[in-house]
Amino acid sequence: MSKQDDNKAIVGRWFTQFWGKSCDLSVVDAIAAPDMLLRYSLHEPRRGHADIRAFMTDFRAAFADLNFWGTADLIAEGDYVVGQWEGGGTHTGPAFGDFLIGSLPANTGRKMHFTGTTVLKIQNGKIVSEIGLDDGVTALTQLGLIRKT
Repeated sequence: MSKQDDNKAIVGRWFTQFWGKSCDLSVVDAIAAPDMLLRYSLHEPRRGHADIRAFMTDFRAAFADLNFWGTADLIAEGDYVVGQWEGGGTHTGPAFGDFLIGSLPANTGRKMHFTGTTVLKIQNGKIVSEIGLDDGVTALTQLGLIRKT
């Protein structure tokens, strides 16, 4: 296998085990670099294993059915892998205050479904960064945190 194929396999595992229907947080220790950066426009940037695990624990507590999946083949070049995805979930859990624009009170029942593109950097078999551009306006509108004009 080529370096690009190896990197795509790592990202595929991350997308499935971290972002997929059921999250296995042990994947953070297995394939994320100790100081990995996780950055999306909806949330404060997260760095390091403990911070990334805490983010996903809180996100999944608030959105128990949270699920994201790939919508196109992964593209790899050098240390980078790019993936397109869609997903979302229903807010049925505790209050959630991780959105940059505001917080949700507990159990709103609001659903979000949105898309995005993510660029991940892999070095020495570990993910060192995941930087995504998501359709946050759609998600925040669906959750009632911003209003349609």
